[in-house]
Amino acid sequence: MKPGTRILIVEDDRSISRFLELELEHRGFSVRCVYDGPSALEALEGFRPEIVVLDIMLPGLDGVGVLKRIRERGEKLPVIMLTARDSTQDKVHSLDYGADDYLTKPFEVEELLARMRALLRRVEGEEVLRVGDLEINRSTREVRRGERKIDLTAREYELLEFMAQNPRRVLSRDLLLSRVWEQDFALSTNVVDVYVGYLRRKVDVEGEKKLIHTIRGVGYALREE
Repeated sequence: MKPGTRILIVEDDRSISRFLELELEHRGFSVRCVYDGPSALEALEGFRPEIVVLDIMLPGLDGVGVLKRIRERGEKLPVIMLTARDSTQDKVHSLDYGADDYLTKPFEVEELLARMRALLRRVEGEEVLRVGDLEINRSTREVRRGERKIDLTAREYELLEFMAQNPRRVLSRDLLLSRVWEQDFALSTNVVDVYVGYLRRKVDVEGEKKLIHTIRGVGYALREE
């Protein structure tokens, strides 16, 4: 895992959360800890983790409930369930709802790290992103819609790739600005509207099903209707 990887720890036992936070930050990762289900859902929006370690037994909304919300949004975010329970039924239940892995307490930090590395390799290894008939080859940076090749500038490609990594998700202008333009805080969110307009003219040509959608007052989403 690269330094700065964003890891969300959702664990109501604060001693475990603090221990994991210190261990992971010592290794150069960006860590946020929350202690209940509703706070986890809020952190997904603001922190935008790249991987989640999620306890099953949580106040407010249990871990399976949080997991269901994540998958209902269409997110492929890697999730490792963390629990003291070790029954086959618990494991099957979590995996059926879309968990990527399952780790039983007590555990070694090195084992958790190994599982996270494996999951992130799997996600990063997806070279072709698809939304409807739109295909984005991440290794060659080639974009096609059906048989039609789409030529994009570097910034247009980065914006489209990020939207395709989060299909169906409503992405705010602030989020797009921070993730695609990164640290350039001098820019206005209007630049996002301008570049989405550029993409629309190239991706959603006349006669094709619309893929880029404006969510009034919020932002944009890339999805099939």
